[in-house]
Amino acid sequence: MKLTDQQKRHLRRFGHTLKPVVILGNAGLTENVVAEIDQALTYHELVKVRVNAADREARAALIDGICAQTKGQPVQSIGHILLLFRRNPKKPRIALS
Repeated sequence: MKLTDQQKRHLRRFGHTLKPVVILGNAGLTENVVAEIDQALTYHELVKVRVNAADREARAALIDGICAQTKGQPVQSIGHILLLFRRNPKKPRIALS
């Protein structure tokens, strides 16, 4: 499912008050980190992830890896913070307009 600009704007309103749930450290994108993000997405649908990478290319690669492995949709990426969305098919919590 591809998010439209209107849906992203709607999700950014919810994500503004969120704190990062997962923080990627020096170890990078490990299986445990992916599992934690996956679990948070399943429960919350919308999560913030802090990606601590030295340069933009490394940060972009980590963000692409997170999205690919969790099947989440990037809503917004500002600096080190990624806002990620994935619909829970059994119990949707956020209504998309």
